[in-house]
Amino acid sequence: MKNITTKELRSLFLKFFEEKNHTVISSASVIPENDPSVLFTTAGMHPLVPYLLGEKHPAGTRICDVQKCIRTGDIDEVGDNSHLTFFEMLGNWSLGDYFKQESIAYSYEFLTSEKWLGIDKDRLYFTVFAGDEDAPRDMESFNRWVEMGVDPSHIFFLPKKHNWWMAGTKGPCGADTEIFFDTGREKCCDDCNPACDCGKYLEIWNNVFMEYNSTGSGFEPLKQKNVDTGMGLERTIATLQGAESAYDTDAFAGILECISRLSGKNYKDSADTVKAFRIIADHIRCATFIIGDPRGIAPSNVDQGYVLRRLIRRALRYAMALEIPENKLSEIAEVIIEQYKDFYTELAVNHDRIIAEISKEEERFQRTLKNGMHEFSRLLPTFSAVGGIDGKNAFRLYDTFGFPIEFTEEMARENGLTVDVEGFHAAFAEHQKKSSQGAEQKFKGGLADSSEATTNLHTATHLMQAALRKVLQDDSVSQKGSNITPERLRFDFSFGRKVTPEELREVERLVNEAIAADVEITCEEMTVEEAKAQGAIGLFSDRYGERVKVYTMGEFSKEICGGPHAKRTGELGTFKIKKEEASSAGVRRIKAVLQ
Repeated sequence: MKNITTKELRSLFLKFFEEKNHTVISSASVIPENDPSVLFTTAGMHPLVPYLLGEKHPAGTRICDVQKCIRTGDIDEVGDNSHLTFFEMLGNWSLGDYFKQESIAYSYEFLTSEKWLGIDKDRLYFTVFAGDEDAPRDMESFNRWVEMGVDPSHIFFLPKKHNWWMAGTKGPCGADTEIFFDTGREKCCDDCNPACDCGKYLEIWNNVFMEYNSTGSGFEPLKQKNVDTGMGLERTIATLQGAESAYDTDAFAGILECISRLSGKNYKDSADTVKAFRIIADHIRCATFIIGDPRGIAPSNVDQGYVLRRLIRRALRYAMALEIPENKLSEIAEVIIEQYKDFYTELAVNHDRIIAEISKEEERFQRTLKNGMHEFSRLLPTFSAVGGIDGKNAFRLYDTFGFPIEFTEEMARENGLTVDVEGFHAAFAEHQKKSSQGAEQKFKGGLADSSEATTNLHTATHLMQAALRKVLQDDSVSQKGSNITPERLRFDFSFGRKVTPEELREVERLVNEAIAADVEITCEEMTVEEAKAQGAIGLFSDRYGERVKVYTMGEFSKEICGGPHAKRTGELGTFKIKKEEASSAGVRRIKAVLQ
């Protein structure tokens, strides 16, 4: 088994699939376009849903990529051996091209061939779908693994819970076959298999065979059979480097060294320092990629901005515990930018913005802590009268004033008081439950929703952006976020001041003029360079020669986009702006409808 670096693994993966006639495409933004169902891009397949449903991809039917992903449901678990908020997903895709036979052969060759990763075949284990009333037992995958030379005793049939992949309750889905690495640990029991959580078997690759579409009430065949694979870069590199966790690989080495220098402490001094180092490293890495993304946002109190603020503030809390001096988180971000800028060039382009936003948020949190200490002092007589701080007040200090429970406990001890920590955690759990219900991944709307209403509103955002650039006479106006449901559109854009009522009326007039013109909406596939030359706007890939889709609406709009779109502007109805407001520093938000 080769002991290779993170950079080498990325390069080898893309080179392997290029040799198998796959086109390398750039990572999509970590902030989904026009999709209200998720805050961040959570998987490699997320940006490719339209193409899995049958739309033609400009790069062809065989593609591969390294996708930036963010999952924030387990932020409070970060610090252990397995949880990361930001990670990179290596993926290869067949969009109606090859299927199980080739996919399995490619995976096995890349993992075991001495030319590539050279993993010992005897340390690999596999799972396949056991079958149920919705789909048959996956004997084709089982037989193909055996043909490749896998001992049948290393293959396990597992039910849908383990070997069926689907995002949410609707959308493209299908049986999968998963590949596991035997860590060498003892079996937890006689029936120990890859479905166990004992840690003996570590999943490193998942091949999803998408041939169904879930309607919510059943499954129907897709227009085409697809292959969607995902190999977590950090998890795989930990396997290849024989590391305890991703934090103990070269992916984090430079970041941890920076934290050690700033704190004067060593990573593995104690269980507490291990946890603190990992949280700071993970959270600042994730924050750097969110702010540095082409659709990058700033910390705020809503949506992605709220998650970003929480990441930075949690990192700062642990930085304070390590006695790192104030205003030093940006130095950690500098290390991260330097480490990733060659592959993710947007980090270098947005360097100043990343450093500025992290520094500003650190300063804000210092002020917040002072406000929390003031509130604590104000309530101290009340607390003293009853001999302690109840869970609800402890949570209020945390939720309203950003005051960490550890700080509340420390100040309580200094004043001879107790804290109802169990009550705090109960209030916190209730808050998390409500938050998760509100942000539940339903995978409907946005790019995953091609309903007429959503499609028309998405089309209208293009016309609105073009009108904004014209009315505000500012070509730097660009999309910073978009959330579309069948009822309304919400569009965030870069601009430094409030848009006046007169300007909004002119934007409305221009959009409705374009709608009244009833021009055909055309789509052309071209290279990024050709799109730039034609004056198209949108997120440009930095990979030379990459092909994109450019949608043109007469003389009104020309923009790079992945769809969906109406066929003519006249289908949209009447455009009406309902509200214009600030979203975050330097970003405005418009809410609009079609009537």
